[in-house]
Amino acid sequence: MSTNTDIWISGAFAVVVVDFLVYPFDTLKTRIQSPNYTKIYKNPQTGAVNRSLLFRGLYQGVGSVVLATIPASGAFFTTYEALKHTLHNLPSQSQSIPQLQLQLPTPIIHSLSSCTAEAISCFIITPAEVLKQNAQVVTTTPTNPTSNPQGKGKGKGGKVGSGALLQTMARFRSQPYKLWSGYTALLGRNLPFTGLNWPVFEYLRSCFSGVVVERRRKKENKKGTTDLNGGGSLGGVEHALITGVSAAMAGTVSSVVTTPVDVVKTRMMLGASSTGSADSASGDGKGSRNAWGMGKKVVREEGVRGLFKGGAIRSLWTAVSFGIYLCMYEGGRGFLERRREGESD
Repeated sequence: MSTNTDIWISGAFAVVVVDFLVYPFDTLKTRIQSPNYTKIYKNPQTGAVNRSLLFRGLYQGVGSVVLATIPASGAFFTTYEALKHTLHNLPSQSQSIPQLQLQLPTPIIHSLSSCTAEAISCFIITPAEVLKQNAQVVTTTPTNPTSNPQGKGKGKGGKVGSGALLQTMARFRSQPYKLWSGYTALLGRNLPFTGLNWPVFEYLRSCFSGVVVERRRKKENKKGTTDLNGGGSLGGVEHALITGVSAAMAGTVSSVVTTPVDVVKTRMMLGASSTGSADSASGDGKGSRNAWGMGKKVVREEGVRGLFKGGAIRSLWTAVSFGIYLCMYEGGRGFLERRREGESD
């Protein structure tokens, strides 16, 4: 059985690699969902997308989220694994009331465990998410933030990219509590996503594992092999790959369903640092204070389609990131577990 140390190390390694790998997709999604997308990233005369600006500085703000996701990931998996184990091992009957069945259905156990873990993880990651998303849409240098909103004449964005996070942090210097703006929206997005995603993921992984094991058993039977131990379990690499494929499929479904809440979350976090500048997320320096109000504002100004902005790219990077993430996490955890067991022999 994996220890908490195995879980923390595996989760930290996986999250750092995946964050750097898919961060550009997340930046593009944030910019597309920004209310200033048309004004900043499109030519007002022709309506053509300014690709040089849209694809510039794709790693702006990456430092904050990498540092925060390490403890957030560790907290999530430690809580998830511990609560899942506890709920799975509840007594089948109550001692005081023998007729009372306490065993919960497996999908409910996975959903409760993942949602509880996600609530803890979101509290840790929210400040980093706010800094990250505001840094992702910075297009001007600190010397003159209101001029040249289209980012013309700034080269390839070296100055902007290197100073984006510092610019964003400076906006919250007088009101650091705003770093938790959007926590409810983040929770409102992540809880449905997590509550749906993990039961689907666990179900798919169980099904795929069962199919592979059954095929191996049939193959061994045809060969006349009596010892089926080798065909009755999955190897470490097989388990990690099945985990990755299951996670990618589950992540795609869950991301599509929760895209409207993701748009609301992005707008609220961008609006947390609104100052009325060209980089302000709200455009007019005013943002809605709650998720419901922000959702109504998006529908009123952009229609229902506005709630699905960036949905395609979000589904893509969620499938890739979640698949690679859990594949690496399970592979790393299994490796550390086998290594520890080997040293103890």
